[in-house]
Amino acid sequence: MAASERRASPRTAVVWDVLEPLLAGDRPLDVVDIGGGTGTSAVRVAAAGHRVTVVDPSPDALAALDRRAREAGVEVVGRQGDLGDLLAVGGAAVADGADLVLCHGVLEVVDDPAAALATLREVLRPGGHLSLLLAQRHAAVVARAVAGHFGQALAVLQGEDGGRSGHRFTAPEARDLLAGAGFEVDSVHGVRVFADLVPGSLLDLEPGAAGALVELERAVAGLPDYLALATQLHLLAS
Repeated sequence: MAASERRASPRTAVVWDVLEPLLAGDRPLDVVDIGGGTGTSAVRVAAAGHRVTVVDPSPDALAALDRRAREAGVEVVGRQGDLGDLLAVGGAAVADGADLVLCHGVLEVVDDPAAALATLREVLRPGGHLSLLLAQRHAAVVARAVAGHFGQALAVLQGEDGGRSGHRFTAPEARDLLAGAGFEVDSVHGVRVFADLVPGSLLDLEPGAAGALVELERAVAGLPDYLALATQLHLLAS
């Protein structure tokens, strides 16, 4: 396994553990990846046999997505736009509705998270699922404090950082936002509880360290006591 893969696996394994059962059905799904960028997730989903549309504001990212998809031998549709104009730019995949929407690392940067979720609710077909990956506030406070940025840590804790680093959410806040948009939360997991605290050099040099860290992340991901330590929250909603 390449060094980049060893470092990425502990940061993504929990999310894919949740998504893979949805992708393992006997029919292809229509999947929309909001802010999917260069296609790290989209190509993996397409390789599993699903129809994927990526909506992203960056033409450079969409060009990289096209190259990645061609190299992997899969087809992924790229549309330039963002969550705010999703219904206008998403094309047929959005107009006809989606079985699964991936919204990973996007809600943090929109002006109105509640309105954004309402838009995503319009896109989902009955019985469809939303995969929502969010920055978690408490971990951001700890990260800034450990780095010696005590004023920034206090500002993030109090929600007074002026949005410079985007919105940060706690698990109850995320649940309330989803409920307000008409979603039912199926599961909540902590992502990167320990992964961001472990030096990359350890994963590169210590045999078996990456696999052991993945198992540790999986073990704590669903434990409520560890959610406040997670860099990100992953919520699956329907």
